[in-house]
Amino acid sequence: MRSPVTAYIGLGANLGDPVATLVQAMDDVAALSGVTLVRRSSLYRSAPVASIGPDYVNAVVEIRTVLTAPALLASLQQLEQLAGRARPYRNAPRTLDLDVLMYGHASIDSEALVVPHPRMRERAFVLVPLAEIAPHSVTAAQLQAVQSQFIERL
Repeated sequence: MRSPVTAYIGLGANLGDPVATLVQAMDDVAALSGVTLVRRSSLYRSAPVASIGPDYVNAVVEIRTVLTAPALLASLQQLEQLAGRARPYRNAPRTLDLDVLMYGHASIDSEALVVPHPRMRERAFVLVPLAEIAPHSVTAAQLQAVQSQFIERL
């Protein structure tokens, strides 16, 4: 059996009832085979970035998993589909978005998955909830760089 790896998952939604969707998605991630939920951030409201539509609700969870990074991604994409996720165009409004932000200390650059997430350091909606549950993962300079982006804790 594989040794467990600590991973961080970003969650977001801005269609339907995003608060209920994210709470359910956190429970669904915790219920995945091979995954143990360690921490949940608070929920945060943020304005869309490079997108249109209503404000997003975002969060980050820390997990321990024996799944490989590709298997974790596949499981998360199944949860997105179950939540009605459609991908009509890049950055389209969504019922649920689940991103692998970090997977242990791995650096992955494949067609299907890039870890650490390539834009996570540019987005307050990732850095603020990540800093809440894993302050060692976010620097003061990184938070300063995104302080002009609207985000509020719910």
